[in-house]
Amino acid sequence: MYRLFFKLALRHIDAERAHVLASWLLPTVRSTRLGRAIVRWLVGAADERLVVRALGLTFSSPLGAAAGVDKDARWVADLGALGFGCVEVGTVTAREQSGNPRPRVARVVGDRALVNRMGFPNPGAHAVAERLRHRPETPVVGVNIGKSAGTPLDSAASDYRASVQQLAGLADYIVLNVSSPNTPRLREMQSVALLGPLVGEVRSELNAAGRQVPLLVKIGPDLDDVELDAVSALAVELALDGIVAVNTTVDRGALTDPTHSTVAFAGGGVSGAPLRSRALEVLRRLHANVGDSLVLISVGGIETADDAWERILAGATLVQAYSGFIYGGPAWPRAINRALARRVGDAGCASIQEVVGAGQARPRSPVMPSRGSGAASLSPNPSSPQTYCGQGPNGAPLGK
Repeated sequence: MYRLFFKLALRHIDAERAHVLASWLLPTVRSTRLGRAIVRWLVGAADERLVVRALGLTFSSPLGAAAGVDKDARWVADLGALGFGCVEVGTVTAREQSGNPRPRVARVVGDRALVNRMGFPNPGAHAVAERLRHRPETPVVGVNIGKSAGTPLDSAASDYRASVQQLAGLADYIVLNVSSPNTPRLREMQSVALLGPLVGEVRSELNAAGRQVPLLVKIGPDLDDVELDAVSALAVELALDGIVAVNTTVDRGALTDPTHSTVAFAGGGVSGAPLRSRALEVLRRLHANVGDSLVLISVGGIETADDAWERILAGATLVQAYSGFIYGGPAWPRAINRALARRVGDAGCASIQEVVGAGQARPRSPVMPSRGSGAASLSPNPSSPQTYCGQGPNGAPLGK
């Protein structure tokens, strides 16, 4: 029904306007007892096989709503009710900002992709903090923090610290977004020279607040292998809790739908199906570098349970979606969760955590082969889950 509704109506509505409409409609439906009952009936009970324990937290499902779905913490509980085990709100900046001029989001339907140049529109850290004071215990809530557009690069650390000061006591985990292509010079902060001091400043702020909140960094897909390896090594050295990979890409080479050339604005990052291959490649390289020392959250091009399962086999403890949810509709998280639970059962496992990294080679150190040399082909076919728990083909134990 949603696909038909999307084809006949929703795709003809401005993409950002449609998103705002959804963020108003779902809470409105759930504001009534009948509406909440209907949503619970449609989604069903959580499956214990999907519970993930990571970052000192318990996630009811490895599937999360990526940053950008709930930019200003207005519908955390409603997204959780649909079946997301985590909602990463934001990106949040220290000060309120309106973002880039509209239009700034476009669908590329033939590629099941989105192009956005939002520029972090949000009400600011203080307003988001006020909303999070009243959030429910579930789902897990991460807060994605970015640099304010008007803040010079050399003042970025103090800008992040200002947001952390407001939000540290209200977030289950914090993600430093240093990879969006829609804020001037932000992606430069992925360099070791800038990222290391930023993490140090944020940690100082957390210590001053007396908060030991898990701290992660979100990186982009357009880093080359040398840069990925450097970020991996720095994350381990700094004892970060994890890496979120990946953000949107500025590379439009994977877009085949000719309508992408008619997008009414220049620039912007691409998300959705065209990002799938690169997101998986980055994940595999990160896991080969860091192994189990960091929690890896994979995002980018996840549309199906096969996609999510493949990321988990490749080393992702958690996965997130944005475009897949936009194209899939409100029943999409339930469908993904049910299919993942069936896969866990088919694999003979008690928990989905048993297969994290089961399709990936052990970490190599200190040097990885260059991109295209075969290092990205370490995972078997995700449609063959039966070998991932118990005994493998050679009698060796598998899983974690």
